[in-house]
Amino acid sequence: MSKAVLLTDFGPPGVLKLGDITIGDPSPAQIRVAVRFAGVGPTDLAIRSGRLRNVFPAAEGAVLGFEAAGVVDAAGSAVTDVSTGDEVAVFLPGLGGYAELVLAEYWVRKPPSVDWDAAAALPASGEAAVRVLNLLHVTRGETLLVLGGAGSVGTIATQLAVARGVRVVAAVRPDDFAVAANLGAIPVEYGEHLADAVRSAVGGVDAVMDAARASDLTTAAELAGGPQRVITLTNPSAGQLGANLSGPIPAEIPVALTEAMTQLADGNLTLRHRTIRPLADAADVHAQLEAGTLRSKAVLAV
Repeated sequence: MSKAVLLTDFGPPGVLKLGDITIGDPSPAQIRVAVRFAGVGPTDLAIRSGRLRNVFPAAEGAVLGFEAAGVVDAAGSAVTDVSTGDEVAVFLPGLGGYAELVLAEYWVRKPPSVDWDAAAALPASGEAAVRVLNLLHVTRGETLLVLGGAGSVGTIATQLAVARGVRVVAAVRPDDFAVAANLGAIPVEYGEHLADAVRSAVGGVDAVMDAARASDLTTAAELAGGPQRVITLTNPSAGQLGANLSGPIPAEIPVALTEAMTQLADGNLTLRHRTIRPLADAADVHAQLEAGTLRSKAVLAV
């Protein structure tokens, strides 16, 4: 049996309860990982609340968590790049990270220079940042607006885009202006005057990445000259506006994970500050994130 935080229903943070689950042997293409740390992301909160039940119809007893880091406990017969005892970070499109054991289909080796908590905080955000930048086809000299530029995905996307020669405008809270500027972005305040702030700063933008919890896609499309190059990670109403709600692309996940981890290991990426809490505190972590009293990246120690 494996200890895990279970989703007992959709609703407030209190629906998360510590319990036990059975994790079987890995299939030929999977690994089983003894989790050291699990990352907590904004999509976890949206799934738990029920806001994304049409996109992520997690059943009762599901285990949240798109990312984790740990040690390979067992490897399937077709796995050749890692073996028992290897240290890895895993991306979990099917969830499962808030647990002592998890089966994974997507992983990347954890370099010795990368701390465990950083490795656990990278996979979901790193994969999303690389994926959306590639889908938007932003190129040197273009201007990208990142909604939620100080969040986990926005922080990584900003740095990767700047490294590609893209001008980045980061829509953030005023107290995150310095953070965004240090990442190489032009900070603007995210709020009801976003359009005016962006136009004042740069005129217009070529593309928009929405990594915010509450997004204004209508304004995003207006600023980008239409919804064609507006991609959101969190807003299920995107299709109604002609924008795109993006999810993982299985064939491209390994390359994205490798790019993100390599950049982190080489010192080219700075992740958000992390707050580490015990696995049993998952419900309280969700509550604090929703209330805004916890603003750093949350990582659960298993």
